[in-house]
Amino acid sequence: MKRGHRFVVAASPPTEDAVIATEPLTKEDLIAYLASGCKPKENWRIGTEHEKFGFENGTLRPMKYEQIAELLHGIAERFDWDKVMEGDTIIGLKQGMQSISLEPGGQFELSGAPVETLHQTCAEVNSHLYQVKAVAEEMGTGFLGIGFQPKWALKEIPIMPKGRYDIMRNYMPKVGSLGLDMMFRTCTVQVNLDFSSEADMIRKFRASLALQPIATALFANSPFTDGKPNGYLSMRSHIWTDTDNNRAGMLPFVFDDTFGFEQYVDYALDVPMYFVYRKKKYIDCTGMSFRDFLAGRLPCIPGELPTLNDWENHLTTIFPEVRLKRYLEMRGADGGPWRRLCALPAFWVGLLYDEDSLQSVLDLTADWTSEERQMLRNKVPRTGLKTPFRDGLLRHVAEEVLKLAKDGLERRGFKEVAFLNAVAEVVSTGITPAEQLLELYHGKWGQSIDPVFEELLY
Repeated sequence: MKRGHRFVVAASPPTEDAVIATEPLTKEDLIAYLASGCKPKENWRIGTEHEKFGFENGTLRPMKYEQIAELLHGIAERFDWDKVMEGDTIIGLKQGMQSISLEPGGQFELSGAPVETLHQTCAEVNSHLYQVKAVAEEMGTGFLGIGFQPKWALKEIPIMPKGRYDIMRNYMPKVGSLGLDMMFRTCTVQVNLDFSSEADMIRKFRASLALQPIATALFANSPFTDGKPNGYLSMRSHIWTDTDNNRAGMLPFVFDDTFGFEQYVDYALDVPMYFVYRKKKYIDCTGMSFRDFLAGRLPCIPGELPTLNDWENHLTTIFPEVRLKRYLEMRGADGGPWRRLCALPAFWVGLLYDEDSLQSVLDLTADWTSEERQMLRNKVPRTGLKTPFRDGLLRHVAEEVLKLAKDGLERRGFKEVAFLNAVAEVVSTGITPAEQLLELYHGKWGQSIDPVFEELLY
């Protein structure tokens, strides 16, 4: 549909079911889908995504859907984005390879275009924040860069009108105690990175899984719940430990000698499904098996066979600390202010896109046991860089890792090292962003949560 000069596009993702399966899909097709992500180094890109909380300036209450819809229309009209609709409801925007979408509680997400350098990444983030701010300020609203909703209870958070979220909302309490908090009260920043081959994917997957708790510590920024300290530095990270352990976690099998695309497919096939998307409607298939779907025996749509779009949609409903699609997603970091939105991709690009740094990370972590990796995963949300590790603290490992990230960026030759400054500060002081907030809360803020909305306002 064309309105004026702007297009209106139908909801995506999920990918549309325009592709009708002529031949039944085989497991080999599912493996080939992941492998189709392999690309030569000169085609590697950086894709950054971040989420933020919208709030009313006067009351600090979360923005309601009606306000968010007004914001989306405003950005579309003023800055020439296409509107993404689900039925008659606006649920996002698209412009070239960038998209804006809504998380279940109205968290406002930018999924950036795949770009070549961190300069482009940071420019994209800044341009987006400028556009959002220009429209939001006129509406008397603002946006907060933090990993967990600091003030409002679950029941105060509005629910976005998106079909897939209704299905998830009903299912979450059956599989974990914190899934609804994950959906409605968390924000993250993540980066998506490429690989050249199956062997390269395996190396990057192992390196990034082992180090994900370090990223969680460096970016820890969610110490408040319901207006008070919650006992964690990264409440967001802790929440993932009891959201749905069938689809989250540290994936120890990635470190098995037999690991490759096929093993990830086997894992994904056994992660219970959420939904199938047909005729612009979500069909509840929670708890069902994609293996049964492959055989045409899915109880929610008996006799139907999956398309590659169904597989792609299923892969987006798996939430480990590092996720494989046709690229790798780094999922361990809390949302935060704009400098850290640029620092998170810088950290991982320096470590994973430079062969020497990647090898050094693999050497450094080669003898870490799966128990040690899991221990870090469990403890870091509470103790951050002060988590004991072997004969020292995690901070000491972080110092070494930061040096590798810096060296990796130096060798890339794009003058990108400065994007690590925000992280370098955390490593040199040993104080995480969350600990700085707690210090303010107990000091200058006089144990009031409200000043955080000013402190972390974009």
